[in-house]
Amino acid sequence: MAEKKAEMTVREAGHKGGSTTKQRYGEGFYEEIGKKGGKIGGKKGGTTTKERYGEGFYEEIGRKGGQKVRELIERGKAAAETSTSRSTSRKK
Repeated sequence: MAEKKAEMTVREAGHKGGSTTKQRYGEGFYEEIGKKGGKIGGKKGGTTTKERYGEGFYEEIGRKGGQKVRELIERGKAAAETSTSRSTSRKK
């Protein structure tokens, strides 16, 4: 009967892949791709987004992000108050 391979976590799989890549290409490989990504990816991506959606896009997504954070904080406070009131009523 064939043995079942133990399942791997995502973390373990990532570590295994990283180790294999390191063995195959050497440690300098990560430095090289990191530098390329910083030079090419970030600027190109931001420029493309700006050209595609305009400068106002960044203001809009910033506003939406702030609203979402505000909503989450309010939900957290409401949940904490509900939790506190439940525990207080149980103690009586």
